[in-house]
Amino acid sequence: MILVTKLFLILTVSFINNVNSLSLSDNRIKDVCQRNPRKKICLKFLKNKRENLMKGNQIEIPVIPFKK
Repeated sequence: MILVTKLFLILTVSFINNVNSLSLSDNRIKDVCQRNPRKKICLKFLKNKRENLMKGNQIEIPVIPFKK
């Protein structure tokens, strides 16, 4: 019984933590779009992606290679 309770608590905490860590905040979106020459389009695009993610729809995330 104690094992089931601990497992339930761990899963609940991990689920709550994952939901909060998926989306970008408004400030982070603004920081990302500062470097983009078309700021308004970038803001609109990222906010739409965040809304789709919060609704549960799949989104594409581009992978940018790391330069050493």
